[in-house]
Amino acid sequence: MKVLYLSLIVLVADQISKFYIKGISIPSLNLKLEGMHLGESISVIGDFFRITFTENPGMAFGFDPGSDFKLLISVFSLVASIGLLIYLFVVRNKSLSLRIAIALILAGAVGNVIDRMFYGLIYDYAPLFYGKVVDFFDFDFINFSLFGRSYDRWPIFNIADASVSIGVFILLFFYKQHQEDENKLKGVPEITNGAINTENPDSGVELNKNNNDMPDSDNNDLTNGESDKGKEISL
Repeated sequence: MKVLYLSLIVLVADQISKFYIKGISIPSLNLKLEGMHLGESISVIGDFFRITFTENPGMAFGFDPGSDFKLLISVFSLVASIGLLIYLFVVRNKSLSLRIAIALILAGAVGNVIDRMFYGLIYDYAPLFYGKVVDFFDFDFINFSLFGRSYDRWPIFNIADASVSIGVFILLFFYKQHQEDENKLKGVPEITNGAINTENPDSGVELNKNNNDMPDSDNNDLTNGESDKGKEISL
């Protein structure tokens, strides 16, 4: 479960970046960050990459399903995060790439769940579960339409969103390896060049089965039969 350290690092980075962008004041800790104004944009690489402060009221890509579904989305995100944590425990002995992928997806999910659950209370603008997700990475990639909206730039996102995307990419990229590992755990034999290779987990002895292979006894019979042909029996 060491990959949970990766989840923790991503989660802390995500929340610190959001507090830095939005600003926060904690008088008891003598902490005050001014943050950016909503809609304010700072150029990083010309017009291609900017830091733009926006708040996502609903789902990904800024899609807002309405206040009636806000609670449902927040609760679902919380349940999904708990499910990912349980699944990460289930696959704790499987391939590293799978565990890293799940850890990244978990970190991203929890990062945005914190926004939805607590930011409304922290910033005093909404009750529990009705907060908005802070986004700020603003890239100019391609123009496209989604959910009936047209975008001339890539939808603004945050570290949590990036973490989920990278995790999903790793799952897809290493999908074949994950399937092979799963088959080995289930004892499914591997077929290579027409041969079925099975391995005895107790003895470590590998057995090769091939339709073209014949038992030694049969080969000996054929050899003896061929050697007897043409022999004369003298009396």
